[in-house]
Amino acid sequence: MGSYLLLVILISLSASFSYINHRFIKMPFVIGLFFLSSILSFIVLSSKLWNVHQYSEIKNIIEHTDISKLILNIMLGFLLFAGSLHVRWKNIKQQLRPITIYAVGGVVLSTIIIACLFYLVCNLTGVHIRFIYCLLFGVLISPTDPISVLGILTKANVPKNIESVIVGESLFNDGISVVIFITLLETLKSGNNQIDFLHFGMLFLLEAAGGIFFGFVSGYLLYLLLKSIDDYETEVLLTIAFVMAGYFLCSYLHLSGALAMVIMGLFVGNYKQDKAMSHITLDYVYKFWKLIDVILNAVLFIGIAFVLLVIDFKIKYLAIGLFSVIMVLVARIVIVYLPKVILPGFMNVTNNEAKLIVWGGLRGGLSIALVLSLPDSEFRQILMIATYICVVFSILVQGLTIEKVAKHLSVREHLNKK
Repeated sequence: MGSYLLLVILISLSASFSYINHRFIKMPFVIGLFFLSSILSFIVLSSKLWNVHQYSEIKNIIEHTDISKLILNIMLGFLLFAGSLHVRWKNIKQQLRPITIYAVGGVVLSTIIIACLFYLVCNLTGVHIRFIYCLLFGVLISPTDPISVLGILTKANVPKNIESVIVGESLFNDGISVVIFITLLETLKSGNNQIDFLHFGMLFLLEAAGGIFFGFVSGYLLYLLLKSIDDYETEVLLTIAFVMAGYFLCSYLHLSGALAMVIMGLFVGNYKQDKAMSHITLDYVYKFWKLIDVILNAVLFIGIAFVLLVIDFKIKYLAIGLFSVIMVLVARIVIVYLPKVILPGFMNVTNNEAKLIVWGGLRGGLSIALVLSLPDSEFRQILMIATYICVVFSILVQGLTIEKVAKHLSVREHLNKK
């Protein structure tokens, strides 16, 4: 199957599922697409019982389509820029302390907690897994995914301050997790079980700090170019060029392209907009990137659902996957409540807000992309199943109930004040 035909299928399915969801099911956009594409995947998966040849052909196509590279090398940059472009910096700045704690320390602590629990559960179920794989699972499932969060929270009527915390955390913690993941993956591929912490620290500084610096520089340069002209067609093209070229250059220079795109999007979306762009240009830029966000979200979640076809399901692997949901929730509770207990004045988060932050920590496309990039092995299959189950629970259970949880906590807080 050619690349163009594959793109035709993905876009056609996206449009069809979007229409069905909007017309009949009426779920939030991201959840509806993921739900319908998962149903389609189960139907295709069942075809091996009655049409083995067709199933094998479809599975072969999925296996030879590198979804992880498509997400990490192309889609992620567009999605992060589009998401951060619409985020108001003044809201992020007001919640910068909890965002920093959750996005940096939270990822590290969550990785360790999940890795230890995963290692314990695997050994209890008779799967003797190397601890480095447990660390890899911990870091790839720890970050709250910006693609899922941005698509769901905007429809859930979550209080603005909490939305800012969750969105801000999700925009920044993926860059942190990718740096840690790459370091662990290099250690795994080298065959060395010992992590070189000096190398890790240097890589982290280079990728994270370098990516942030690159984002500021490119954002300011883009601002100057936008300010120098008044032609919305050219200005929209400039934003596209800066995202594509900037993300590519970050990859070439071994900088965090994810963090660079977040910073650049925040810069363009917040720094002297009235001087950089006219009202007409601003409207076109926002609408264009909103459309890009919608299209890529649709393609992403349909692609994720088809990951089912390349997973070798076994009962004990499924059991580990189900326990993984509990591990992720436990780790999320710890990283949200521990800073609140230790630094209550610094965090300034109420109990009800903490509960909402815990439940709003959605996982999604980034976790799937990272687990697919692992080298082929039995352990990769275990991690794929665990990751997929966590993502399904996160999007379909947490995503569908976040609005109800927000309303319930809001009512309780109102009653307590009385």
